Amino acid sequence: MKNCPVWFVPDNASVSDAGERVSRSRTSLAASQDPPSTFLEATLPARLACRGIPLAALLIFAPVVCFGQEASPTPTPSEMEAEPIVVTATRFDIPLDLSPASVSVINSEDFEQKQIERVSDALREVPGLSVVQTGTAGQLTSIFTRGLRSEHTQVLLDGIPINQGLQGAFNFADLTIDDIDRIEVVRGPQSTLYGPRALAGVIQIFTKQGSGPPGAMVAAEGGSYDTFREWGQSDGKIGNFDYSVGASRLDTDNARPNNNYRNTGAITDVGWSPNEQLRIGSLFTYSVSDTGNPNTIFDPRPIDHFLTERWLIGPYIDWKATEWWDHKFIFSYDHERQLNDPNQDGFVGPTRALFERTQIDYQNDLRPTSWLTLTSGFFYSRVNAGQERPFVLQIFGPQPTFVSDHTEEIAGFLQATLTPIENLIFVAGGRFDHFNQFGGVWTYRVAGSYKIDRTNTTLHSSVATGFSPPSSQDKIFGNNFGLKPERDLGWDIGVRQELWENRVAVGLTYFHNDLSNAIGSNGLFQTLNLGAAETQGLEAELRAQPIANLLFTVSYTYLDAENTSSEDISQPPGARLPRRPRNEVYLSASYLWWKKLRTVVEAKFVNAREELNFGAPNFDIEDYSFVNIAAEYEVNPHISIFGRIDNLANEHYSEVFGFPALGRSAYGGVKVRF
Repeated sequence: MKNCPVWFVPDNASVSDAGERVSRSRTSLAASQDPPSTFLEATLPARLACRGIPLAALLIFAPVVCFGQEASPTPTPSEMEAEPIVVTATRFDIPLDLSPASVSVINSEDFEQKQIERVSDALREVPGLSVVQTGTAGQLTSIFTRGLRSEHTQVLLDGIPINQGLQGAFNFADLTIDDIDRIEVVRGPQSTLYGPRALAGVIQIFTKQGSGPPGAMVAAEGGSYDTFREWGQSDGKIGNFDYSVGASRLDTDNARPNNNYRNTGAITDVGWSPNEQLRIGSLFTYSVSDTGNPNTIFDPRPIDHFLTERWLIGPYIDWKATEWWDHKFIFSYDHERQLNDPNQDGFVGPTRALFERTQIDYQNDLRPTSWLTLTSGFFYSRVNAGQERPFVLQIFGPQPTFVSDHTEEIAGFLQATLTPIENLIFVAGGRFDHFNQFGGVWTYRVAGSYKIDRTNTTLHSSVATGFSPPSSQDKIFGNNFGLKPERDLGWDIGVRQELWENRVAVGLTYFHNDLSNAIGSNGLFQTLNLGAAETQGLEAELRAQPIANLLFTVSYTYLDAENTSSEDISQPPGARLPRRPRNEVYLSASYLWWKKLRTVVEAKFVNAREELNFGAPNFDIEDYSFVNIAAEYEVNPHISIFGRIDNLANEHYSEVFGFPALGRSAYGGVKVRF
């Protein structure tokens, strides 16, 4: 069986049998390939001997920072002791319990069991991340990492940066879980490895890679607010050719007039492996969405609609030249167009925006000795962004009807990973990025981890710098092409502890960020480097499996995020940054009954938030909580039925003031595998 797997508003203006197989990530060469002799094998022979176990087993019982649910059948004790492998923290495979960075992993079993449809909903369970959705499905959805802006988190799809268009942030509104194998979230500055936009952290999304005989799944559901969703997924391997593909369609009217949402998406990954040392493949994605924009409940707009179309192609090569030298090469081109017709924002009429980007990413991993890995590479990016505004009002003087921005970047990086003694990992690296508009930026990162086997305790810490260049929107609409990149110095220190024969795992991390050159707007709609901000807080996680089929997960984030500059008159020193909750708690419980019925309950509690008041001091907005329940019953190995209730208590709340979320809603459907 197989797993099933804008107009931008600045948010700173603020039962399955899943688990039978989890595909190797793209960084692996072939599913059948024996692991190479790396520094990890030399220093951790006992742990990495478990790579003989199928990778699905490695991900079934994840430690502290993995939120994947237990799958059916129940894993054996040896499988439960195995550690999953993560990639994003170092750009190559490393056991999760030795990661020098603060990492969380969400896998496809979690998507299925909680009936998650969009990536943003999966990210709500990750500590340190705040998901802010401007109302209902289809509306602007942003992620704040450790209290920093959404533009400060780099989003990758199989290693390809996909932060979007004019704003430079990634809008998670239309990103579904079709054909996604897992998500890795690395918190803290990662610009040394991933360059611009990785100031706060990295969210990397991995698609499935086909292995084994081809299989497929199709499903459909319907429910509240005239909602209908259909989706399907297939993957497999035929000779030297492997593939995975997923597609979905969502139609819903949501709750308010002019709030309908239509979204179609597809993603596929294909590859050819003539031998165990080489894999040549390509990633393809396409999505089109049509969203009604009702605006706030205080100023409704009955006819404003927004259409977004995106597509991406990303050919790549994974080549293992020798046992001690690996190469990865990715070329990608993506295109996005936006149409807002009519636009009722009071300043412009119908608008059309275009965005295109070409990227090249090369990486090589050199292992001259068993205790040293050198990771180096280069990166090139060319971005063209523009917007046509044919009906711009001229009451403030002559205004251009077409605005554009052209950005080129070239970068090189080097990272050394050392294991001087068993279970100790030390990482140090640097990077230089050069931009055509403002010159060069240096960044560095130093991190380490140490696992005490006797007590099952892992200590980790990091110090790093990061940067985020001004977006096209900052430069174009703020009429300032002289903006400097935002900079950050961040550090964290944490501990992970496993207890009760690995049935309980807990983690605690303290973090601190100092942001400088912060970009914001003044009262004349100009963008400026307005000064500085500071964020700090705690991230806590707990995972407990007291009996075989029962799993509890809990995450908690405490965040103190405030402005430390006096240059922004709407944000005096000491003002809390808007839309950043002080406390967030997530809880879930999952149980498999009689090997047939999976039930899941999850809850989220958020409090102590402020909202931007556009020229006046921020104001407090209400706390909120919600509870979701889901169930899936396996009729036979080929058919299952499922249902869920979102917002069970019918909580009335808004993640963005004036844009209410949906009330209680129920959905149900059927899934067929063959």
